[in-house]
Amino acid sequence: MDTRLILVVTVVVVALAFDFLNGFHDAANSIATIVSTRVLSPRAAVLLAAVCNFSAAFFLETKVAATIGHDIVHSQFLDPYMVMFGLMAAIIWDLLTWWWGLPTSSSHAIFGGFAGAAVAKAGWVALKPQGIYKVVPYIVIAPFIGFVLGRGMIVLIHYLFRHFSPRRVDHIFRRGQLVSASIFSFSHGMNDAQKTMGIILALLISANYYPVSTGVHSRVPLWIILSCNTAIGLGTYFGGWRIVKTLGMRLTKLHPVQGFCAETGGGATIVFLSLLGIPLSTTHTITGAIVGAGSVHRWSAVRWGIARNIVWAWVLTIPCSAIIGALLEWAFRPVIHK
Repeated sequence: MDTRLILVVTVVVVALAFDFLNGFHDAANSIATIVSTRVLSPRAAVLLAAVCNFSAAFFLETKVAATIGHDIVHSQFLDPYMVMFGLMAAIIWDLLTWWWGLPTSSSHAIFGGFAGAAVAKAGWVALKPQGIYKVVPYIVIAPFIGFVLGRGMIVLIHYLFRHFSPRRVDHIFRRGQLVSASIFSFSHGMNDAQKTMGIILALLISANYYPVSTGVHSRVPLWIILSCNTAIGLGTYFGGWRIVKTLGMRLTKLHPVQGFCAETGGGATIVFLSLLGIPLSTTHTITGAIVGAGSVHRWSAVRWGIARNIVWAWVLTIPCSAIIGALLEWAFRPVIHK
């Protein structure tokens, strides 16, 4: 086995480790509401989320992967080491924010780490503007759409079920949450697993194992799809309970009907934007939907101090992971070439 192939295999393993960590870090996205409303036990909830995460592999829609693999960094500047540094930056940031209990975006961490390593290697010319336009604006747009859908759905349901007793509404939507949680978990696997697919795609392009000329609409190899969805599903199963506590239990108190609206609104947002090839943050989206659903009765139902900390983590994710990626590039590139 030649040195280049060993390097590529090593980076693929690191990419799958990041994918596992993505599921571990973002388990709260899929299960926070259904656990906080006590519809399912934590163990049953993570099993449901993991199965739905993996099932997204069979949807075989890979536009998000194409965005990450083709549209962030110009192919002539790619190399396996740069991809490795970007992955390591995202992993470091994910571990830090997991320890702090902050539901930050693994999607933005990988974008920031990847972009930071590229800029450190070749300057700003390495980045493609179209990729930046597909990521940065949705830091605001995705949670806003989630907020509007979550709030709009709860208002509509309150109107449609206004003559039902609270007990009956609670009974209906406790069952409904099984459907809505499955929808959101599927959308999570559909969008987030594709980011790692895109990174592996960029790696194969950089090592000349995948032709650039195939274009952004080419199919990602099946082995990449299955391995990435398996890794994120396993990560979700082993879940990150620090973040579940912040997102599902401290941000606002949810009832089953609110959990249903948050999960359905967030899931619909993610599926729609995924079909457009947007590598958005599932964390941001579900947080916006939870705030929208939880704020219908009164704005004070949302603990805005915690929400403010989450927003700060959102704002800092791309620049901090980019700085880490750049530092890794600057620190280890000279060592590699000695």
